Amino acid sequence: MASVQAKFRHSRNEGFVCQRCGLQVHPLENGSCRNHCPRCLCSKHVDVVPGDRASACGGLMDCVAVEAEARRGWVLVHRCTVCSQVRRNRAALDDPAQADDPGALLRVAQAAAGSMRRGLP
Repeated sequence: MASVQAKFRHSRNEGFVCQRCGLQVHPLENGSCRNHCPRCLCSKHVDVVPGDRASACGGLMDCVAVEAEARRGWVLVHRCTVCSQVRRNRAALDDPAQADDPGALLRVAQAAAGSMRRGLP
């Protein structure tokens, strides 16, 4: 039973100060777990299971791509700068207090498309 429970999201929705740009990031108002900066889209590798804050890595996670999913909407793809783990997280474009910057999403998407054209990973 414990292995089944480990797959479920923990309900930890906390604010933080972005270690990349210094923005004071507030908890999401829609009830899910805030895990990235709405200004620079940077995240921190703190979770094993989303929301549990149990990862020992602690590396910064760069937003390296943006994907569109029919069910989840816009999804940010983060890669850890320390251990290279990749995580996908729903963008928070609809948060009434502190929504993700649509311009930042566009810049990431354009950079990722440019890298693909040049054949970079």
